[in-house]
Amino acid sequence: RHGGGAFDTLPGRARVSWIGGAMRRIASSHSIEDIGEDLDSFVTLSSFILTATEACPSLAAKGHIKKEEETDLCILLQSIATSCKYIQNCVRKLGLANLSGKNGGTTNVQGEQQMKLDVIAHDVFTRGLDESKRCTMLISEEEEEAIMCTSSPNGRYVCVFDPLDGSSNIDCCVSVGSIFGVYRAGALGKGDVDDVLRPGKDMVAAGYCMYGSACTMVLTVGGNVRGFTLDPSLGEFVLTHPKIKCPPSGATYSVNEGNSRYWGGGMRRYVDHVKYHKEKPHALRYIGSMVADVHRTLLYGGTFSYPGDSKSPNGKLRLLYECFPMAYIMERAGGAASDGTQRILDVCCTGIHQRHPIHMGSEEDVEEIDRFYQEAAADEDAR
Repeated sequence: RHGGGAFDTLPGRARVSWIGGAMRRIASSHSIEDIGEDLDSFVTLSSFILTATEACPSLAAKGHIKKEEETDLCILLQSIATSCKYIQNCVRKLGLANLSGKNGGTTNVQGEQQMKLDVIAHDVFTRGLDESKRCTMLISEEEEEAIMCTSSPNGRYVCVFDPLDGSSNIDCCVSVGSIFGVYRAGALGKGDVDDVLRPGKDMVAAGYCMYGSACTMVLTVGGNVRGFTLDPSLGEFVLTHPKIKCPPSGATYSVNEGNSRYWGGGMRRYVDHVKYHKEKPHALRYIGSMVADVHRTLLYGGTFSYPGDSKSPNGKLRLLYECFPMAYIMERAGGAASDGTQRILDVCCTGIHQRHPIHMGSEEDVEEIDRFYQEAAADEDAR
């Protein structure tokens, strides 16, 4: 028997049951043909996508939902899931397959050192989405310009993604991940950068896949947020977190305090407050990989911040394919995301690699950050 949500591996007959939100196999007299009949709670990512897109709130808001739109979104999300499985396999074989280390000194559009897996992940995402024939255009952290997909009459969507977030940590086995968001294309089969230069609230779907002690995909298609864990023996993502809700408040904060000398008054006041003026001080938890930090915050509550400061006034995170998808997920899970003055999803993107400050997490805690930013701004104006 294995702990947590892992599957027990038993010879012969087996069935799957839910125990405390996790899944394990127990002995049974049923054959494999009986599994679909007995187990209502056994949901794979494939079956979930097919069901969820039939009643997708984001699509419904656009008017009548056509069957081909449902099908195309299903195919697109399945392509992303396949890419994530491939990347997870590469992460697991990192040292064994000579996939660790830098990619020969190359840098991306932001001037950041590329790792070998950065390039592999980018190629896997790009090729998979292009071959799905459901995208008109792709935006990747690793490419300076928008990537125009092969022309297809089924191209209805634009996908934005960071193929491997936190890759600088990959060689020391820290959790890394992929982040993605999906927009509707302005015209069928035609890619236009203006399709993504708009507020994040216009997204159709968003998600991330974390490659760590388990491979976990978190996804929303405009409704509830759900988590799926990759079962290597099945080669399939299985639903393990049916309805993720971010707690209204938490006891941790996540920020790079090494930059505190550059912070403005709002961030200084908030961190000072949670460290010294709470009845019980908040604990600092910072991994340095956005996917891992946000995943913890989503499940346990608290805040994740990458503020603007005197060194980087616009912060370091990219608005389109990091801030927007994560904020979209956080809000659908009952949390909040702000830049200290306004809701992140209301910000209108003006450039595909635009950077923007962000604070996200438990709704009450993010509101507290906003309050300290407002107080600091008022004090500055009064001087």
